[in-house]
Amino acid sequence: MKLSMPRFDQAHVLVVGDVMLDRYWHGDTLRISSESPVPVVNVKHIEDRPGGAANVALNIAALGATASLVGVIGDDEAASSLSNSLRSAGVHTLFQCIPHQPTIVKLRVMSRHHQLMRIDFEESFVTDAMVLGEEIYELFESINVLVLSDYGKGTLKNHQVLIQAAKALNIPVLADPKGKDFSVYRGASLITPNLNEFEAIVGSCADEHELVTKGSVLMNNLDLGALLVTRGEHGMTLLHPDHLAIHLPARAREVFDVTGAGDTVMSTLSASIAAGEKLANSVALANLAAGIVVGKLGTAAISAPGLRRAIQRYEGLERGVLAIEQLLLAIDDARAHNESIVFTNGCFDILHTGHVAYLEQARAQGDRLVVAVNDDASVSRLKGSGRPINSVNRRMAVLAGLGAVDWVVSFSEDTQKSLLAQVKPDVLVKGGDYSVAQVVGADIVSAYGGTVKVLSMVEDSSTTAIVEKIRNYNE
Repeated sequence: MKLSMPRFDQAHVLVVGDVMLDRYWHGDTLRISSESPVPVVNVKHIEDRPGGAANVALNIAALGATASLVGVIGDDEAASSLSNSLRSAGVHTLFQCIPHQPTIVKLRVMSRHHQLMRIDFEESFVTDAMVLGEEIYELFESINVLVLSDYGKGTLKNHQVLIQAAKALNIPVLADPKGKDFSVYRGASLITPNLNEFEAIVGSCADEHELVTKGSVLMNNLDLGALLVTRGEHGMTLLHPDHLAIHLPARAREVFDVTGAGDTVMSTLSASIAAGEKLANSVALANLAAGIVVGKLGTAAISAPGLRRAIQRYEGLERGVLAIEQLLLAIDDARAHNESIVFTNGCFDILHTGHVAYLEQARAQGDRLVVAVNDDASVSRLKGSGRPINSVNRRMAVLAGLGAVDWVVSFSEDTQKSLLAQVKPDVLVKGGDYSVAQVVGADIVSAYGGTVKVLSMVEDSSTTAIVEKIRNYNE
């Protein structure tokens, strides 16, 4: 399937669930304790990150969507840290504070990127479902998707009330389930159990056929709109009534830490659906996002630039020959990663030593090199009858194979001016005996603060000279 970056700026997701603080103590381990055979960690750095439902909301906001979060906290230092982190990330929080219970904290002791121990500070909250309900219903008018992020810590006590209220307003409800009673999620648009949670309900699945069969029965029994089973290194399986099962392979290049991967799936999935993406495409995007975060340490948020780059890898847009629409997306992503764009253009009819040396010089002027190539008709107008020797597709394919070149695009006008106005490169380069003022498009680039450079060419090396030599040889 073809994937593209959703319009997350048009999405508003409400997350209701168990919030917690993921705390990390980082330090070196240089000796074993004399009191007991355990390592001694000299803590040098303390890091706090939103966890649980808070991590889901944080990820949604990091993608550029609007995120609202309803949950329960204590009246303590951990609650302040959690609230401050979420507020600074742009998450709109509505917390019920229970003064005599602690905010849930998961403390991880880390040494050289390895987790030595996890210590949990938690009590199941005794919540007032009516208070939470009032807060939630006020938000229903503005949201596109409702997420129930259930960790079984006591925040969610009225699943069915929320599901039915949202469905009455045609708001999709996505639930990350916990426990051995999935009936509380009856009527949800989608639930996302991992394989262990799924098999705890339906029994062990020997193969994918059995998983699909048992999943279909579960969907029917619970009147679910869809079921997504996350399967770790085996990827994901999406079941949707009246559709064939979709099995997606894991996209992780390297698994470093699976903490929070389920939260990433839910956040990307919900934000994509809220942005208007179809379910299958939203699941594929969530699969890409999960592949990114498992390569990071601890509870990590997926960013919009990170997801955009993953989409480019999926679509094969990291390098090579692109259409102008694809090129502009690739450039947007590069700039989101603070990469500078260099632009050059030409006919490149017969690639020779001069071209290769020039393109290597051009690439050295920035982080990404775009080469714009005249199409066949414009080459004929510029060079005369009998040119080009090679078609535009062949010329672009050869250029794309050079290590110095990132992206190749064609244009049909006699000059590259209209393309320059769209690309807006940081650096425009041209080879030959020109002054900067003589370079076509220099005025466009200079007007927005870009740089124009003229680079040297290898002497006695040109396509025209090669063509003449061949013609003279044949005569």
